[in-house]
Amino acid sequence: MTSSMTAFARVQVQEDWGSLVWEIRSVNHRYLEPHFRLPEQAREIEPKLREVLRKQLNRGKIECSLRLQLAEGTQKLNLNEAVLEDVQAAVNKVETWFINAAGVNPLEILRWPGVMESEETNLAPVHAAALKAFEEAIAQLISMRQREGSELKQFVLTRLDNISEEVGTIRKVLPELIQGQRQKILDRLEEARAELEPERLEQEMVMFAQKMDVDEELDRLDTHVQEVKRTLDKKGGIGRRLDFLMQELNREANTLSSKSVNAGLTQSAVNLKVLIEQMREQIQNIE
Repeated sequence: MTSSMTAFARVQVQEDWGSLVWEIRSVNHRYLEPHFRLPEQAREIEPKLREVLRKQLNRGKIECSLRLQLAEGTQKLNLNEAVLEDVQAAVNKVETWFINAAGVNPLEILRWPGVMESEETNLAPVHAAALKAFEEAIAQLISMRQREGSELKQFVLTRLDNISEEVGTIRKVLPELIQGQRQKILDRLEEARAELEPERLEQEMVMFAQKMDVDEELDRLDTHVQEVKRTLDKKGGIGRRLDFLMQELNREANTLSSKSVNAGLTQSAVNLKVLIEQMREQIQNIE
């Protein structure tokens, strides 16, 4: 299924231990480029989060933000009295060495390494909930990408149909255009009463016919149109291949324009290039 690379997802979880909110934003990018903003309590699950992304997505710049709020009482601070006694003994000893020793600030004592200890919190339920919510958010993101991708697919298919119509029009009018242009050259030669040998005149007509022969370009345009349609029906990442096909379509349109000796054919080539550019802009956002 065709997927866009632009989407947004948000999942919120409320539990006894607190709450968390995942927000994921996705924009177009040549490769898969994930960025995580995680609180310190969730750093250790980042490798698992990246693994989930790699399995689910192929391309896009993905910004993943987790906000975590633990309930009051989840984390407790304990006073290490043994360390505190050692610090107090050291302070008393220092005071005996200095007559004018300044008083000790209790807050400074609390900052001493080891005086305050945080009771280890069981974060396993938090990590499990964060992973589950992340998977839900990714599923939501993919769903939105697919909905937008479906719209992009219809946009591209419409332009492909327009290209096929333009190519069909060129095929219909081309014999008449060639004959008309050939007659113009003959009329000019007649008016100028140019004295050309029959063989030289025939060579000029052959060269002119070769220049006006765009059947090969038209055939390749039809082939590329069909290949784009087949690619749109494929699964997985198709954006890069579609981008390549747009380059090939544009190449044929440019060749068609360079061979044009008629204003109508030139306008058709311009119309083709406009349609191709419209598709190319939208395809930049397809995964």
